[in-house]
This record gives sequence, structure tokens and C-alpha cells, in this order.
Amino acid sequence: MAEEITVLITDDHEVVREGLRLSLLRSPHIRIVGEAPDGETAISLAERRRPNVVIMDLRMPGMDGIEATEEILKRVPETAVLIFTAYSERALLTRSLESGARGYILKEAPQETLLRAIEKVANGDTFVDQALMPAFVQGKDGNDSLTPREREILQLLADGMSNADAAGRLFISQETVKSHVRHILVKLEADTRTQAVAIALREAMID
Repeated sequence: MAEEITVLITDDHEVVREGLRLSLLRSPHIRIVGEAPDGETAISLAERRRPNVVIMDLRMPGMDGIEATEEILKRVPETAVLIFTAYSERALLTRSLESGARGYILKEAPQETLLRAIEKVANGDTFVDQALMPAFVQGKDGNDSLTPREREILQLLADGMSNADAAGRLFISQETVKSHVRHILVKLEADTRTQAVAIALREAMID
């Protein structure tokens, strides 16, 4: 049996929280440990219950999902945040990933996609709804969308360096390296660093 994943649901609409709860209750390995109607409550509950995954709405009254994500990850860094939203704008996706969220999924996604997203982020991977990819990646193979810094980090990963090694080489923090790696995975539609390196080598983005 799959390992249990504890989940905190955050959305300002009760009907959305109810729908998510009913949907997730069908999965025996997912346990809901709380529901929050706003960002402040989500932070408080995350700190107390320390869920594996916080499902986070973006647009809420008061503190928005991005601010709440940043605060939760400061206080409970081992928690993964999965953004769950109706908005598919590229800028919001980028800001969400920069805030430390590990995943971004649209509310219209089928249940199996939501479950896969929860499992992926709980496991430390990045997940971005495939429906968002055309808006995010310029060019079919993603070449155009990698920044020079991302290519540099990808090259170091290909050379076998860890995040800590890359951070030391580039004189930046490990958190900054992790953020770049998250962006690289999304842009190359890769599940792991190894897969990202394989894609980059195949597409001749790195040597």
C-alpha cells in the first residue's frame, strides 16, 4: 500500500473545499488534516499539523496564496505546496514557483491528475498541469525559455554537482539553486534532475 500523505486544503470557497475533500476521501492513502478558508488560517494550521502537502488557492481575500505559500515554507519547510487555481496565466505560474510552491494545477483538472500532482509534490518532485505547458514554454523543446543562469546550473548538474556544490561554485544560496532547478524541471517538462539533464544533452542545450 502507498505511504499515507497528509493534506491541508486551502480555498476561500466552501463548495471547492467540500468538492476536494469528497474527491480525496476516495483515496485510501490520503488523509485530510485540516481545511482553511484563507491564507492566515492555512499558515496557522500548517504550523500545528505539519501536513505533507498544502493544496493552496491563489486568489483569496486578505493574504493571497503566494504570500501564504512563502510564509508556510518559512515555518514548515518540509511541507510541499500545490497551487490549485482557476488561473492559467504564465506570470502567476512563475510567481508561484518562485514562492517555493512545488506544483501548479488547474481546478478543472481531472481527479487522477490531482492525485498524481499530490503524490509528486509529496515525493519532492515538481508538478505542473500539462494544460499550462503551451502558455509556459516558448518553442516546442523549451530551448528559448531557459535563461543563461539556468543553463549554467543545468551544466553543473550534468557534471555531477549537488545543489550545495553548484551554490558554492556560483556564489549563490542553495535555495536559489533549488528555485532555478524547479524552473528547469517545469520548462523541460522533466520529473527529475536526471531527466532534465538527459533532455538538455539530447537537445544540445549543454555539453
